[in-house]
Amino acid sequence: MELRKSKPYLKKISNTHVYDVANVTPLTKAEILSKRLKNNILIKREDMQPIFSFKLRGAYNKLAKLKKRGILQPVIAASAGNHAQGVAYAAKKIGVKATIVMPITTPSIKVFSVRSYGAKVILYGDNFDESCEQANKLSKKNNLIFIHPYDDADVIAGQGTIGKEILDNYSDTVEAIFIPVGGGGLLAGVGAYIKNIRPQIKIIGVEPENAACLNAALKAKRRVELPEVGLFVDGVAVKKVGKLTFSLIREWIDDGITVNVDEICAAVQDIFE
Repeated sequence: MELRKSKPYLKKISNTHVYDVANVTPLTKAEILSKRLKNNILIKREDMQPIFSFKLRGAYNKLAKLKKRGILQPVIAASAGNHAQGVAYAAKKIGVKATIVMPITTPSIKVFSVRSYGAKVILYGDNFDESCEQANKLSKKNNLIFIHPYDDADVIAGQGTIGKEILDNYSDTVEAIFIPVGGGGLLAGVGAYIKNIRPQIKIIGVEPENAACLNAALKAKRRVELPEVGLFVDGVAVKKVGKLTFSLIREWIDDGITVNVDEICAAVQDIFE
């Protein structure tokens, strides 16, 4: 296995700034699910972050890297929720102004949360891709720095700290890690670190069957744009996997699976149990 593009991420992940704001989260055993499947199922508790999502890691790392370079311009991002909160929270900590473009379908609780961190919210478009296009236009028009939710090396490195934590803090054997996929930032970061250190661990990407842009790209062996995506899982409703993320993922991914709405709902219930 040649990891030419993924190997540099070992250093990037080890040199992030995420722990200025992020917590080292535990791996919690899913007791009922483990008994049912006769296996040892662990859940990485990223709901214990200040914004209740892993997205804080990548967003803060990106803004902190910009600050280190002396760049303190206002920033703009597009997101259906968690990246928006991550950028808003990070911008408040760093001390820069933030504008977030969110789809008009975004739940009001997420909009309120973003505004509570002091960011300006613009509701635009029916999905992430339309919001992202608008955010790019506004960044050029108003001289704002666009913070991409997944297709950025510093964002990917921030998310990759999750993989490092898993290996640093769990001493037993890990057979496989299942990672949700939207644009691929979390999968690219975690997978790049894991496969460089313990290539025997299987890395499996998981997508909704009605928003499976990575699955489509793997089958075609190139990035493809889906004609439409389902919005039930709005946080991963992405039409096209990232260019940078896909270049990393394709080096080492073991499998990609899709799940339907019923399976997603059942998984949510399993987690709460």
